[in-house]
Amino acid sequence: MSQRQVLQVFEQYQKARTQFVQTVAELATRPQNIETLQNAGVMSLLRPLLLDVVPTIQQTAALALGRLANYNDDLAEAVVKGDILPQLVYSLAEQNRFYKKAAAFVLRAVGKHSPQLAQAIVDCGALDTLVICLEDFDPGVKEAAAWALGYIARHNAELSQAVVDAGAVPLLVLCIQEPEIALKRIAASALSDISKHSPELAQTVVDAGAIAHLAQMILNPDAKLKRQVLSALSQIAKHSVDLAEMGVEAEIFPVVLTCLKDSDEYVKKNAATLIREIAKHTPELSQLIVNAGGVAAVIDCIGNCKGNVRLPGIMMLGYVAAHSENLAMAVIISKGVPQLSICLSEEREDHIKAAAAWALGQIGRHTPEHARAVAVTNVLPLLLSLYMETESSEDLQVKTKKALKNILQKCTYLPALEPLLHDAPPNILKHVVGQFSKVLPHDSKARRLFVTSGGLKKVQEIKAEPGSLLQEYINTINNCYPEEIVRYYSPGYSDALLERVENYQPVL
Repeated sequence: MSQRQVLQVFEQYQKARTQFVQTVAELATRPQNIETLQNAGVMSLLRPLLLDVVPTIQQTAALALGRLANYNDDLAEAVVKGDILPQLVYSLAEQNRFYKKAAAFVLRAVGKHSPQLAQAIVDCGALDTLVICLEDFDPGVKEAAAWALGYIARHNAELSQAVVDAGAVPLLVLCIQEPEIALKRIAASALSDISKHSPELAQTVVDAGAIAHLAQMILNPDAKLKRQVLSALSQIAKHSVDLAEMGVEAEIFPVVLTCLKDSDEYVKKNAATLIREIAKHTPELSQLIVNAGGVAAVIDCIGNCKGNVRLPGIMMLGYVAAHSENLAMAVIISKGVPQLSICLSEEREDHIKAAAAWALGQIGRHTPEHARAVAVTNVLPLLLSLYMETESSEDLQVKTKKALKNILQKCTYLPALEPLLHDAPPNILKHVVGQFSKVLPHDSKARRLFVTSGGLKKVQEIKAEPGSLLQEYINTINNCYPEEIVRYYSPGYSDALLERVENYQPVL
């Protein structure tokens, strides 16, 4: 065989390898092909091509493996069991930027599925190499490495700590300062994933100087970057008062309030989440948010969106109101109660209704004035119907019952309580009757209205256990009226009167 023929054979072999990996990489983009590729044993065919002498074949083989591993955890596990990870980690340190990006993609695709698969990546020594890639001159390599590190860190505190111990955090903070928007997004996302598990991990991110740089990016025009920045700040702020205060000190207010009007739903949601995570800690932090116009801005935001986007704003109002009478009044003055009532009536998801019920309970539980502000929106019958609805989730029933109890125990606005006399079950009814027993002895006008509206008649129909708290309340109410009036409205009295009429012998 001539030298020319030998070269032709090698050329054909190279073309065949190239065509094979390119075709597999292309086929792996479509879900309907995945099972066929898996059954054909494509993993074992791709593995040796990671060591190919031709760089483009190496890169395309890694890309194909990444796409397969990304599809499901079975294929990701096949990458681990096929002993492919050590080869990827070795090549990650040695090869060109195209291969580095492809190799980091495979590690990310494997690590995203479960803590066990992410741990396999840690065990094969990938973290140190990925951290080195964060210092690469190519932004794409940095981005791929940051993405993989974030996917590993997001599972649990142990894996997040491993990423921190490998020295990733200071380099991720440098990455968010790079000019490339895509790199900023992924680095902010990775910092968010590291911060979320514990105060200690969040503190590590803070100590690396992340907050100041994140705060500066809140007004960046890129919506996807804003989402990640707000998420990272939320994950830091949620853990403790000190960490929340650091966010405030970075002057995120009132800047962050503009994000509540953003056209991007996730930016709105993440901004409301950040405000919620700060507000929940102390009355002082909540007051600061009120002073910055945060409560009114959140109420507007809730009014302009639907579904899960509303949830953090609803909870934020509840946290603010829970702290003190004055803060709850700030929510009332900003017209938060009607907006929460709308959420309670028009939202379909039980967990959103439950949050709205909880928030209303936090507003109404302070004083009769607070309770009245909630009751006048006609929300009490709605809370009662959701509590009694058999299709309501257990959580919704618990939240509506607690909210009713909180509001009823302070409510002295009787017109709002009266409808509940006719519909409430005994465990709620005792709170309703209890409020009437507090108000009626001291209010003659209310006593008259209670008779003409049918309230007194309804109370006489209640069957209470002798000696029970409910019976005591009924007795207190009855003592507010002349005995003959109470008798007149008691069940069976009209029959007794008719019987007396029948038995009456007129004097002739």
